[in-house]
Amino acid sequence: MIPVRRSSWRGANSPCPSPPPKLAEDLLVHEAEWLQDVRDLLWDERQLVFYGPPGTGKTYLAQKLAEFLGGGPEQVKLVQFHPSCAYEDFFEGFRPKEDPESREVAFRLTAGPLRELADLASREGNRHVPHFLIIDEINRANLAKVFGELYFLLEYRNKAVRLTYSGDDFALPPNLFIIGTMNTADRSIALADAAMRRRFAFVELSPRTEPTSGLLRRWLAAQERDSEPADLLDALNARIDDADFRIGPSYLMKPGVYRVGGLDRTWRTKILPLLEEHHYGEGTASTRAAGGTGTSRSATTTNSCRLSPTQWSVSWTGRCAKASSRATARSRTAPL
Repeated sequence: MIPVRRSSWRGANSPCPSPPPKLAEDLLVHEAEWLQDVRDLLWDERQLVFYGPPGTGKTYLAQKLAEFLGGGPEQVKLVQFHPSCAYEDFFEGFRPKEDPESREVAFRLTAGPLRELADLASREGNRHVPHFLIIDEINRANLAKVFGELYFLLEYRNKAVRLTYSGDDFALPPNLFIIGTMNTADRSIALADAAMRRRFAFVELSPRTEPTSGLLRRWLAAQERDSEPADLLDALNARIDDADFRIGPSYLMKPGVYRVGGLDRTWRTKILPLLEEHHYGEGTASTRAAGGTGTSRSATTTNSCRLSPTQWSVSWTGRCAKASSRATARSRTAPL
């Protein structure tokens, strides 16, 4: 049982360190002030969600930021929600377990990841250390079903509730922080549970805003590669009106993309299928099959790019090949 404590944490200075410029540089964030704002928001709210389309670095940023603020990976636990998640999986419930002596199987009360992390954060010697629970794809589960009575505790951190299974009086430790990630291409932010939106702060990670909009360009510069792939991605996203359907930079932040034929392969197997799925029934599939421009009633489909998938592939591959040739030439002329 976790004792209910009336902590002075909220009135005290945050024990979470301020993100230095070096962390912003390592994470390819445009400025350390943005990370500081996120840190301050976490301190004030205790719960936040990074939201945006796929490939915008939500989970990676959540993990790295939590490890920095908590002082290491030992203070960070990650879970991924899915439609089958329940309160018993997330917090506590009865599960079949074998007795090591009698070898008999019986149902025993078993702690889930949130209960385990809360117990750890509440131990003597740990109460001054921030602990972080990262919930990946938080909007894939039925949140009312998963959180149960804990929804109350997300809003009232200085209160306690009687738990359903153990019967303990339980309060969330003040040094426990929750970071969720939400893929808005799966479900719009406007459709998120109203109770959840009231209990979490929301931080956008989208190709239309920093730190995501310039992420690929900064990564290419760090890798000493030409910026043309970033130019091409910006041109593609400029033709997609719906911000939830824009293409995240992480699709082009893998070494395999820059091998011979890699950019064309990424377009054909990653980006084009994603656009077609987002705009199923709007004419993009026939465009792909025919290699023509086609027609569409939606301004946000691949047709609105004014280039067929084949033309886009040629453009991507040709421009990447030119950038690769320039990089090779530079490496040959560079002093040893």
